[in-house]
Amino acid sequence: MIATMYRAVTRQIEVTVEPNFVPEQSSADRSRYFWSYTIVIVNSGEETVQLKTRHWIITDASGRQQEVKGEGVVGEQPILAPGERFEYTSGVPLSTASGFMTGRYQMVTESGERFEIDVPAFSLDSPDNKRVLN
Repeated sequence: MIATMYRAVTRQIEVTVEPNFVPEQSSADRSRYFWSYTIVIVNSGEETVQLKTRHWIITDASGRQQEVKGEGVVGEQPILAPGERFEYTSGVPLSTASGFMTGRYQMVTESGERFEIDVPAFSLDSPDNKRVLN
């Protein structure tokens, strides 16, 4: 499968996402589908920023939504000076063969200003997902 990358830029902070279906952790018979996703955050601005919180909305093919909110990402609240990047990989299970995720990170500057940056909406597709084209 060809990897698809998604990208969003907010206040000179770029977030890219590359989702990957994980067949070894998935089972169509048990309606369990698993994806990993790798996120790269690049600070192209002139201020040092810290990622404080995350907010995800995960939607499966049946339209069921799950919200996930929490401190940081993968146990960290990374600090990014101008020009620095932070990369991490996480995962998400669904009970359907496809879905999508979107989200936001709350950031804070060294001076204490809080703001949110977008994580691009990204598609979760598996080989078991039958696409219908009209």
